[in-house]
This record gives sequence, structure tokens and C-alpha cells, in this order.
Amino acid sequence: MKVARITLSDRASAGVYADRSGPEIERVFCEAWGGEVDFEAHLLPDERGLIAETLRNVCERGECALVITTGGTGPSARDVTPEATHDVLEKELPGFGEAMRMLSFAKVPTAILSRATAGIRGKTLILNLPGNPRAIGECLPPLVPAIREALRHLAGE
Repeated sequence: MKVARITLSDRASAGVYADRSGPEIERVFCEAWGGEVDFEAHLLPDERGLIAETLRNVCERGECALVITTGGTGPSARDVTPEATHDVLEKELPGFGEAMRMLSFAKVPTAILSRATAGIRGKTLILNLPGNPRAIGECLPPLVPAIREALRHLAGE
């Protein structure tokens, strides 16, 4: 399976620090998925138009069944990942964001500030994850059964 992972961070994209969230998605997802996964990596600044354009392009190429974003889901002015995601979605799947907030809230009460969402464009599932590598490790594995089911539906199974 081919998966696109998109890290959204002004500072990481400018080289101020290394992207730790994108590689963490690969590590956690491969471990939880239990199968072979080919990743396509993107590192972008927090720019709504650029994020939406990248999401559109990845989905319309049809090579990736799943796009996982990390970062830009909080309440600050530069956090625009959910808005960019909504710009390209054909169907929203808000349960993914609700589940992540619920999972994280027990450990970090400020997790309810996350605006992460998920949805579908064409035959591609788009999932927003938090930007914190630790949160990725906590949130992503429990979502794998729902990701598998969504991908089966999108593939027409």
C-alpha cells in the first residue's frame, strides 16, 4: 500500500529543526498496520492554499489510498490544516478526530483544543493527526481498524 504523509510546520519546513512527526507516522503506522507500506513524504509550511493544493494533487493522482497529515490542528493563527482539509474533502468523517481527542484527553486535558478531522476525496482517505510525535504514537494505532474498514469501502469491497 502507498501512503502519503504530510508534515505541516513552518519551522521544520524552513530547516529550523528536523521533522520528527513524519518519520514517527511511518514507524507507528508500519508497526500497527502489520504489512508493507510505501511512504511518500511531504514537508510544508502552514499555508492553507499550499496544503489544500498538495492534498488535491496527491488524491487526484490516485496512487495513495491514505494521506496522513501531522501538525497544524491547534488553535493558533497559523494552524490551518483542518481548514485546508475541509477545502478538499468530499465527505467528512469526524469520528476520527473525536476518537483522537477522547484518547488524548485522559492523558493531556488540553487535547480538546485539537481540531483534527478526517474525510474522503475520491478514493483517498485523508486523516489529520496532531503534530506531537508522542501523540501520534497514542492516537494512530487505535485508529487502524477504522482506517482498514474505510479503505475497504473506498476500494469498493
